[in-house]
Amino acid sequence: MDQAASKSGIWDTPYRGLTVGIVLAITTVAFEGLAITTIAPELARHLQGLSLYGWIFSAFLLSQLAGTMIIGRQIGKIGALRSFVLAIAAFVAGIVIAATAANMPILVAGRALQGFGAGGIVTCVYYSIALRYPDALRTNILAAFSGAYLLPALIGPYMAGWLAEHVSWRFVFWLVLPLIGAALWLTLPSFRELQAGLTDSRSADRGSLRVGNALLLTIGTGLLLAGLGWITEWTGAVAALSGFIVIIRPLRKLLPEGTFAARRGLPATLLSRGLYYACYVATESYVVLALTEVKGMSADRAGLIVAAGALSWSFAAWLQARLDKKDRGLGRKRRITIGIGLMVVGVSLVMMAVAFEGGGIGFAIVSQAFTGFGIGLANPTTGAIALQHARTGEEGEISSHLQFVDAFCPGVGIGIGGALIAIAERFGLGMPAGITLALFLSLLLVVLGFIFSFRITNRPT
Repeated sequence: MDQAASKSGIWDTPYRGLTVGIVLAITTVAFEGLAITTIAPELARHLQGLSLYGWIFSAFLLSQLAGTMIIGRQIGKIGALRSFVLAIAAFVAGIVIAATAANMPILVAGRALQGFGAGGIVTCVYYSIALRYPDALRTNILAAFSGAYLLPALIGPYMAGWLAEHVSWRFVFWLVLPLIGAALWLTLPSFRELQAGLTDSRSADRGSLRVGNALLLTIGTGLLLAGLGWITEWTGAVAALSGFIVIIRPLRKLLPEGTFAARRGLPATLLSRGLYYACYVATESYVVLALTEVKGMSADRAGLIVAAGALSWSFAAWLQARLDKKDRGLGRKRRITIGIGLMVVGVSLVMMAVAFEGGGIGFAIVSQAFTGFGIGLANPTTGAIALQHARTGEEGEISSHLQFVDAFCPGVGIGIGGALIAIAERFGLGMPAGITLALFLSLLLVVLGFIFSFRITNRPT
């Protein structure tokens, strides 16, 4: 069977349905993420909830963490099919709630459900790749997995902006339902064939602890971010302090020892990645808010900025793969440092575009292109270096660490930025001052990521 499979491709009959379904599912999740970045200012303004702007993203990212952990554990108990259906159901329910939201808290609740479902969908996809595709085809399906982000990057932001500008932002949510329905129809036959493996009692106990820590972390972070938004009130200060205390223990349990001390090797790799990734997502979110709310730019034109960052990311990721093959991994650490350095330049240019009177769409596109190219160099490379530190059998654990920092760090970064905007508004400083503070926080995060990148250790293969 392995010999026959090695002669087949991911688009051949045995795998075609699952491959198309996977690509559609990931494309849908990617489109939703890029589209919401473009329309977030419009829907926040329409629902009179600009003070909760950061929660549009933080609710999705933090609940994505919980979805990854919980659905990942459910696969071993109820099987891949029912776990995948559960994740899809949560994602669709979140879309419906968000699309029909009458106010900002309901929209945030819908985004939280979407995030939970998205985390579960991606977990099920990885599980299906591990069980359904032979080793010879896994690199191909993972390449298709990455390629699923390209089309949303090309058309998603502009299309979402055009719909928000000329029809309604609600259509951006409704638009993905046919895609997710097609993905479900194509993947269900393959998921029915996947059987969940037996889990021993010690693995089950570890899984329960990870799920418990993930839920505790999600609740504590939500409490921290909500409190920061009302830090000028005593109730907000108490909530923020309580949330901070709650998250300390689960963070220590869910990340490798030495992460917060930037210990050389895997801990420094994860810390640097979390910081620069949080910077990228937060910058992308708040620059659109600045250009639409402060400079009066239309949503569809602002979408071009999001697309510029995503496209330059895709090109840089392709380039680093070629360079990695050419030097056999010897230049990985250098590419990470260069990539994060370019991000520092890009975020600095973003702040100039927002602050200066003449800073328009052209200046913003150039700045986002720098930032996107930088993360395109750094992100796949930090992932490759992190996996080099995995001993035999630890690949799944290292992958979960990477997924964790990719969800948690941006969620916190955007949330704190949103709190800074709310505080600026409460003190009468105005939104431009709040956005400037949020972007300065992004710059601080990426500078720290750059500094810690020098503690990353490369192990060439």
